[in-house]
Amino acid sequence: MRDQKKRSGRLRKLGLLTAAATLPAMTAVVFTGGSASAHGAPMDPGSRTYLCWKYSVNETGAIDPTNAACAAALAEGGANAFYNWFAVLRSDGAGRTEGFIPDGELCSGGATVYDFSGFDLVHEDWPTTHLTSGADWEFTYNPWAHHPGTFHQYVTVDGWDPSSPLTWDDLEDTPFHSETDPPMRGNVGSAESEYYWDAQLPSGKSGRHIIYTVWERSDSQETFYGCSDVVFDGGNGEVTVPGGADAASPEVMNEFTAPVADEHGEHAEHGAHHVESASQATAVTTGAAARSAFLQLLAD
Repeated sequence: MRDQKKRSGRLRKLGLLTAAATLPAMTAVVFTGGSASAHGAPMDPGSRTYLCWKYSVNETGAIDPTNAACAAALAEGGANAFYNWFAVLRSDGAGRTEGFIPDGELCSGGATVYDFSGFDLVHEDWPTTHLTSGADWEFTYNPWAHHPGTFHQYVTVDGWDPSSPLTWDDLEDTPFHSETDPPMRGNVGSAESEYYWDAQLPSGKSGRHIIYTVWERSDSQETFYGCSDVVFDGGNGEVTVPGGADAASPEVMNEFTAPVADEHGEHAEHGAHHVESASQATAVTTGAAARSAFLQLLAD
């Protein structure tokens, strides 16, 4: 289904990276600082990271997928890729595609900060957006941080085999659309804010495909990559999540997402918080106690 009406107010809660639901109730985690200059991911049609996050995070912040493909991604790369759903990037990308990102690693973007390799897995059950080939469409992309640049959108070739790892030969040679510096609505650093632009969906397509988006920043070499699983079947943006799942509310998505540091102003850097080894960890439980522990760590 289409996302709920966009909310104008920005939620200021800091996010907590809790463990997956399969871990014991008392979980050892520590939050460590890192930085990246921008973040974002396709929202409509949603990328694998965005939709797996949206349909896997529960009210306590634990990652608890009922979808088999998202569960496989969690088992492969861990929860950090979910909490940082907007960070499929290469800081040295400079807009490069084929010859830079290896075949079989397109959906993870060959990312080096977090392990997104689980999103490269071949699986028939990825959350999928239903579309109509050749229709006019409003594309949206989350601006967890706002920067100028161009969005290049590719689609898989006719005859693409979803049972094989995605390669560059599986994508059409040229983008079906490119959009430079689209408008934005909502507040930067929230899960419901978005860049938006109108474009025509690829014509003559039917069945399963991937729309592959490359966000090439114009003020930095940083480049983002994202796979959106779609099916051209006459649909109008409905999302199917095999295994069944309810979408997280914007409040939950904002609360349990890697937090934004506001002190850097317009070009805010982002706290890259992740689980460390048990020897370095602070034992916390889920829910309010864990959030309280995290806020205390920030205050110390």
